[in-house]
Amino acid sequence: MERLRVLLLDAAPGELLDRELARLLGHGLAVTLNVRREADKAGTRAAWVGRVDFADFDAFDEPTLIAETIRDGIGYHAVKSRAGVPLRAAFLAAATDPALANRLRVVGRAGAGTDHVELVAAARHGVVVTHTPGSNANAVAEFALAQLLSLTRNLPAHNEAAHQGRWSAPAAPAVDLSELTLGIVGLGRIGLALAERATALGMSVQGFSRRPTETSVPRAKSLNALLATSDVISLHLPLTPQTRGMIGRAELAMMRSGAILLNTARGGIVDEQALADALRDDAHPLLAAAVDTFAHEHAAFASPLFGLPNALLTPHVAGMTKEAMATAAVRCADHIASLLAGCPDGVPLVTA
Repeated sequence: MERLRVLLLDAAPGELLDRELARLLGHGLAVTLNVRREADKAGTRAAWVGRVDFADFDAFDEPTLIAETIRDGIGYHAVKSRAGVPLRAAFLAAATDPALANRLRVVGRAGAGTDHVELVAAARHGVVVTHTPGSNANAVAEFALAQLLSLTRNLPAHNEAAHQGRWSAPAAPAVDLSELTLGIVGLGRIGLALAERATALGMSVQGFSRRPTETSVPRAKSLNALLATSDVISLHLPLTPQTRGMIGRAELAMMRSGAILLNTARGGIVDEQALADALRDDAHPLLAAAVDTFAHEHAAFASPLFGLPNALLTPHVAGMTKEAMATAAVRCADHIASLLAGCPDGVPLVTA
């Protein structure tokens, strides 16, 4: 019996790659690994030759992605993405073409967010989408805390001055964390993990969630109330039609004087141009922002936030710890195998 075929658009990096491939092969799946993002392509090929097949293409280029997926009319039963390769209607239609020997049935994401998948089109073509919610909750919460500490103590400016040989004392003393209120937008796994850590450091914490959840975190009556009564705002919710543009000019203007905004969620949640304009305006209540996710990422990386000294920018790395990435890779492999075997019980599925 021919094995079910899986295309890894971007595998876990370094030594984690071995764990991911071993897990997939252990489920009896036939794996094709795209090595485009691998640091040691030759080494990877040498280590796994004869056990997996290889491809080398830019998965973020849709025509190339489609061509590679349907090459020779063979196709794949599942595709897996780690970095959020866009899987839009054109790809989903091509990958499920009845003329293919193997039609796409499963999309797996090693991570929580699935806004890179056009879910309506996936459902229309009979493709199920799975992900690994919670796999990086601790990693992202710790990163948000690092952003908070960096900006409240103005570490980027002190670092830059020291590298230039300037001994620059702060114009005013920093405040203790116990003097600050942290407002968390989104009380899922990551938001709650951050709340626990911030509380342990003595911060006052409040949250806002669109959905009722059982938690001890005090709730603000509305998003506007949270913005107006928090010194630091941290975003932890998915990008959906309802959350896109949630933080715009009006919301930024509601913040407390000297407020800080942290975004480790999704770039589209915040109007980046409005954020940039606010950070350029000395009279604006927003003092600084730390942004790890952008509306345009990877090869299309661009933002109006470039060059602003009060914007701490990082390339979507909040969830990239060894433990988080290993957990996501292994769980995603298990979810794909279960779905292909017709055993969906316990597998998290994402619908439009």
